Parts: sequence; C-alpha cells; structure tokens
Amino acid sequence: MFRLVGGAGKDLCDPQLQVSRRDVLRVGSSGLFGLSLANLMKLQSVQASEASKTPGWNKAKRMIMVYLQGGPSHLDLWDPKDNVPDKVKSVFKPISTKIPGIQFTENLPKLSTINDRFTMIRSMSYTPNGLFNHTAAIYQMMTGYTTDKVSPSGQLEPPTPKDFPNFGSNIVRIRPADEPMLPFVTLPRPLQESNVVGKGGYAGFLGKSYDPYTLFPEGDDMDMTKMDRINVSDLQLRPEVFAVRLQRRAALRDLINAQMTTINAAVENQQLDEYFSQALSLVVSGKAREAFDLSQEAEVLRDAYGRNTFGQSCLLARRLVEAGTRVVEVIWPKVANSDNHSWDHHTDLSKRMKNQSAPMLDAGLSTLIEDLDQRGMLEDTLVVAVGEFGRSPERGVSTSGNGNSDDGRDHWPYCYTAVVAGAGTKRGFVYGKSDKTASAPIESPLHPAQLLASIYHAFGIDPETIVYNHLNQPRELVKALAVPELFA
Repeated sequence: MFRLVGGAGKDLCDPQLQVSRRDVLRVGSSGLFGLSLANLMKLQSVQASEASKTPGWNKAKRMIMVYLQGGPSHLDLWDPKDNVPDKVKSVFKPISTKIPGIQFTENLPKLSTINDRFTMIRSMSYTPNGLFNHTAAIYQMMTGYTTDKVSPSGQLEPPTPKDFPNFGSNIVRIRPADEPMLPFVTLPRPLQESNVVGKGGYAGFLGKSYDPYTLFPEGDDMDMTKMDRINVSDLQLRPEVFAVRLQRRAALRDLINAQMTTINAAVENQQLDEYFSQALSLVVSGKAREAFDLSQEAEVLRDAYGRNTFGQSCLLARRLVEAGTRVVEVIWPKVANSDNHSWDHHTDLSKRMKNQSAPMLDAGLSTLIEDLDQRGMLEDTLVVAVGEFGRSPERGVSTSGNGNSDDGRDHWPYCYTAVVAGAGTKRGFVYGKSDKTASAPIESPLHPAQLLASIYHAFGIDPETIVYNHLNQPRELVKALAVPELFA
C-alpha cells in the first residue's frame, strides 16, 4: 500500500500541524520501492533511537492531568493585557511573578510565586471545525481527534465503542503500570456538557479493559466535602474488565484488613493465574489501600491544597501517582456549561472568578506542584493544566451562539494558556506569545494535538505510533509531532 495525502492538520484547519511521516509514505507488505518489512522495522528502530536523543524523551513515569473543564479566561488569570480597550482589559489587577516581565492577575497570588517551576504555554490555538462548544472541544483535547459528526453547536453523541481513546488509555496500554495499582484513574466527576457525559473520557475502540477507574464520590458538584467520604468501594469498575472481581473484594475490605497476615501467608507460595494474581495483589496491597486515605496527610497540607473538591482531588492525585498509578485525570469538579464554580463565565465573571473558581485553582495547582517538587517527584511526574479553550477577548460579545453579559466572556479557541510542569519540561519558561489583546498567537502557535504529542513523547512513546480502530484500520495516536522547545 502506498499513499500520498495532505497535511496532518487538514481536518482541523490548522496550518501549524506538520505533515506526518506516515501521511507522506505508507508501505505495506508489497515492499514497494524496495522497502522490505525488515528494512521498515530497521527504519522504525532508527527513528526511535533518534527520538530518544531529543529533549524530554521518556522522562515521565507518571502524569497528572488537571483538566480545567469549561474553558478558563486566560485574560483574567495568566495573560492579562494593558493599554487595551475597557471591554478587553481584565477587571482584575495585574501582579508580578517570579519571572521578570511576566504578569498574572491578582487571582493567582500563589501560582505567581512558583511560576519559576513550570512552563506556561501562552499560544494554545486551533481553528474550530464545529468546535465552539464544550463537548467536541473536550473530545479533541482528550483524544487528539475531531469527530465525523459535529453539529454547529458542537454537541456530540454519548461515548461509543467507536470513539478514539482518551490519551490516558493509550499511555497505560503502551506503558503499563509497574506497581499492583490502578493504572488510570479519573476523578472526581466525568467530563460533561449538558446531557453528554464522558465523551472523550474512555478507551473507545481500544476496549473497555483500558477504561479508567472512575472515582466519583456521592454528592453534587457543590458538595465541597465529598472527598472526605471516599473509600475503595467508590471505585466504579466497568463490568467487562477482569478486575471487576476487585469490586466485590473491595466490599470486604474490613474483613481483609482484619485478616491481612493470614492472607499474605496463604498466597506467599502459591502459583496464581496472572490476572487473578494482579487482582489479588491490588486488593491486599497496603500501598493501594492506603492511597485513598486522605486522613493520613497532615492537616496543614490538606489546608494548603484547599478544603474543597478540587484541592482534595489534587492531593489524592499525588497520593495515587506516588502509590504507582500511571495516569490521573483531575476533572474540574463542575459541569462545563453551568454557573457557580464553573469556568464557563458567560455572566458574573468578576464575582465568580474572584470568589469561586480562581482561589481553588490557585491553591490546588500551586500546592500540587510544590508538593511534588519537595518530594522529588516532579523529576519524573508530568503535570498538565489546560482547558478546552479560552474566553473571548471582548466581554459581552457572542462567539458561539451563547448569550453573554457585559461581565462575561464567550468561548475562544484561537488563543489561550496551558501550564506544564515536571518530567523534563523547562522551569520558568514561557512558550509562545499572544497579541496585544490575547486574541491570537503572534509566536509559536501550539495546537492541542501537539500538546498531546508532547505528552506521549515525555513517556517515551512515538506520537505517530499506530493503533487499530474498531474496523481494524490503522490510526496514529495523534497526527502531530512533539514540541521539543517545551523540554529542557
């Protein structure tokens, strides 16, 4: 098979995405042009060797994705602008940060003191293809792909087995966890806009065995204490996964804890089936059981993270990766298109940002980065904080068909900010630059697919690695290349 096609970004309308190697040349078993299977394998080996020499390759052993579902306003957080019209200028005062010449707004006093430990990407950008609303934009951010059927409003169908996999599912399939621990965990709520729940959050065509373990404690989104009530039985395991046995055993955790010495002695010299052994190891592992017990943390540290759902989720994420979980996704604990603590600030931005969403982000994310750094875990733990888009530079205008008050900003995918830290990424670095109104990048635009490619690269995974979908068709993990400038 030989195929010549267009650029990798053709379906996303983004010229900054480069042409994929496999989009230029695809060779099948025919050995066209003399490229035999052996030579093809040799070429792939050489390419892998070349990748291993590039910055950041295989530095990440684990990852925490802090997903700011809803689309936070970059202008009102970490990319404020001066000398602009009142409709553009943030109502919040700019403050200095640890990096000379770089300002945040007064909403992020704690992050402003540690931004010398992470990279800020001020040039996240993509041209929407029916992606003005949350669901489709979330799907793109989590999978690297757009869907075939996208309405003008951006609404999608619920998750299906035909979906592209969440990046976490791809990672744990290719880089399985080393410990008898949950490999991939999502908390404290699913991705959601309106009635579309979980789109882009599961393994899709990889199969349900690569779905994340979901930890969604009881209580609504405004229940700030529900993380205090979590326990192992809150884990909702998919029925098709072999580890469903763990769910039954979790219900007996008190009995197991009481008889742990007897259980350990009983299985010490037994030759167990591999899957059964893994399942039993997870249950009897003291490390696994204890990871969910936030009460083991010092009260002062829990206070620093924030006594709210987001802060305690960030703390639990640190405990999980410390215990051996490969990927944790912390989803902002409020549904995308809603008020009160949501990032979807179509109205009341000045009050909701200052009193609700920003203080939780500032405390939770800053303490997570500091905590990992102090424990020496930031060396091989990748932290990414990003939403599906930013907010419109001008307040009170409609860019997505939504109504916006004079104190609100609409959806804006053309320019926004992301944060990456740890696992070989640069410290105290600002990648890219937005224009004078934060409307568009004027330096180094970076597409969400490139961010995902950089995540795969950090795990020592070629972003163009082929996976096969439900029709047994080859697909790249993502049609983009990593951005080496993000890594030291």
